Amino acid sequence: MDVASDTIGARKQLRMIPCPGCGVRLFVEAGLPPLSTTPCTKCGAEVMIPMRLRQFELRSVIASGGMGTVYRAWDTTLEREVAVKLMKRELSEDQQAMDSFYREARACARLNHTNIIHIYTFDELEGQLYLVMELADCGSLDSRIEAGLVPELDVLDIGIKVASALGTALKHDLLHRDIKPGNILFNADGEPKLVDFGLARGASADADPDHSIWGTPYYIAPEKIRREGESFLSDMYSLAATLYHAVTRHVPFEAPTTEEVVAAHVQTPLTPPHLVVPEITLPTSDALVRAMAKRPADRFHDYDEFIMSLTAARSQYLVGHLRKEVETAGGKLGLKSWWRR
Repeated sequence: MDVASDTIGARKQLRMIPCPGCGVRLFVEAGLPPLSTTPCTKCGAEVMIPMRLRQFELRSVIASGGMGTVYRAWDTTLEREVAVKLMKRELSEDQQAMDSFYREARACARLNHTNIIHIYTFDELEGQLYLVMELADCGSLDSRIEAGLVPELDVLDIGIKVASALGTALKHDLLHRDIKPGNILFNADGEPKLVDFGLARGASADADPDHSIWGTPYYIAPEKIRREGESFLSDMYSLAATLYHAVTRHVPFEAPTTEEVVAAHVQTPLTPPHLVVPEITLPTSDALVRAMAKRPADRFHDYDEFIMSLTAARSQYLVGHLRKEVETAGGKLGLKSWWRR
């Protein structure tokens, strides 16, 4: 009888958790602290002990950064997967960090666009600040670049959609200020989602009082480096630099030091993408070169014009590939191509 009681008691101290790696359901000790990990007995992947935050059950880590950690979570009320960003507790006393966290939450919440990450709620529980948002955990543009050359057609599609997202932000008087491959994520449907509005500010707002330069060196606009102020054209430049990196697999300017990279944005002529990768079509190359003009006034006048140029490049790309397919098929059949008539 005592043995049976001990066995029942032991079973009560276990809980079943699915492994995010292989999907097998594991029995783990119920006493393990939330957010701690234990290795999967089948594939060796780290299995996280879930933590409940109101109706959200945090199940696995998606990414970590300077501000906090993003978790894949389950909304037990609405029965859907979401992402929950927990701010580091030690940053709660840092007013600048708090301002950035609030700014990101409020900026995204103001915007309703398919290609901007949706914010569901922003809350605090027992001193823990957290942000609940749409799940986009199928990698970033950065990870796609690292995995290999991103197809030109995909780059154009991403550019059109993110430019449209930035256009919507601008209509709400908002600049993103840190466009880069790592801030473009993809959801399960392959849709790009613009994230991280932590540096965002009003397009009509005054420049930073301490004259700080915000941005990522490989994609930063020259006028920001020259401290001439910034506008939506600065975001346009950074998006074009991001697309340049994606389509060529090379950042626009490469140099041994950060200082030299930054200086190149101001002083060094841009090598057109089609001269880096000959397969890139000229319309795509021309659109990116114009959007990355050193002088803001030489860029596209607005996002609509940039989108039109990218869309035209996309159409010409598709027509060119269709022509090649028809000519190849015609050649195999011994027929003249009707394209040449």
